[in-house]
Amino acid sequence: MSDHNTLGEILRERGVSRRGFLKFCTATASMMALPPTMTMAVAEALEKAPRPSVIWLSFQECTGCTESLTRSHAPTIESLIFDHVSLDYHHTLQAASGDAAEAAREEAMHAHHGKYLLVVDGSIPLGDPGFSTIAGISNLDMLKETAEGAAAIIAVGTCAAFGGLPHAAPNPTGAVSVSDIIKDKPIVNVSGCPPIPSVITGVLAHFLTFGGLPELDQYGRPMVFFGQSIHDRCYRRPFYDKGLFAETFDDEGARKGWCLYRLGCKGPMTYNACATMKWNQGTSWPIESGHGCLGCSEPDFWDAGGFYKALSIPTSDLAGAIGTGLGVGAAVGIAAGAMAHKKKTDAEHEREPLTVEQLEGES
Repeated sequence: MSDHNTLGEILRERGVSRRGFLKFCTATASMMALPPTMTMAVAEALEKAPRPSVIWLSFQECTGCTESLTRSHAPTIESLIFDHVSLDYHHTLQAASGDAAEAAREEAMHAHHGKYLLVVDGSIPLGDPGFSTIAGISNLDMLKETAEGAAAIIAVGTCAAFGGLPHAAPNPTGAVSVSDIIKDKPIVNVSGCPPIPSVITGVLAHFLTFGGLPELDQYGRPMVFFGQSIHDRCYRRPFYDKGLFAETFDDEGARKGWCLYRLGCKGPMTYNACATMKWNQGTSWPIESGHGCLGCSEPDFWDAGGFYKALSIPTSDLAGAIGTGLGVGAAVGIAAGAMAHKKKTDAEHEREPLTVEQLEGES
């Protein structure tokens, strides 16, 4: 990788037309929720941006995050790797192996010290360094060594962001997240099991465009993708508000597309862009296919009371605020909606509790 090549120069060398480049910039601006007027600013920034070195480390994981990345369509994996970043080390995608692979990581670390992006997927075991090693190096030591010279770190997937499945009770390996270990580097968490592919590439595109990380929520996740709950964006929300719920996965309500809240959907307490960005090149997402949200982008989702158990939301204190003229289903729906709104408000106001009077205002 040459430090002297900008993305604009590289794209021209590859025969990418100005029209094609602006089309890509328009898609990138839209993905980052920027107004159309920002397209030219994105184009100008990318035109002059250097091609960054990226080192990707995989620890206690299932390779699902890499599988997700290879299914990204905005931009495509080929465009991302070969045109916009230099993926200098990745266990799964690189051709090198053994000593040659580790030599590539060390060369990238030294040649681009202080400038490269470190991407990590998988949790890090602290119970015993021997639980997970690469080339005889423990995950903990490799993370610390590689993070030292990184400009920023992207923790991809819930395992890297929050500990994920390995961290679930009883956590036999002592699994922890990247941010539990690294305290002196900017870290952005792109949670999900797996994360949405376009969110991964969207964060990289933001770094290329603006030279820094996007605005983050209380869990270190980019607000542009994690700023609203699944519930707020869900196309089944009107059924929820009307108190129309599927009781089983094959009853009349399920066939009519009613809300899956009573079947354990964690949408009211889960923040992600699944409903708008979807999966498989925007084809569908779990709720659209008839399965409730598992809450996989939230901390400790594996231990959050069971995947098929409805959220436990106290409604007794809200009875007066909701009103007696509504059906029981609608009361539960509005109560859950109020709790979802409360969570969002908490994040914005340092988790100050809502009063009954405030809830009455919401209803």
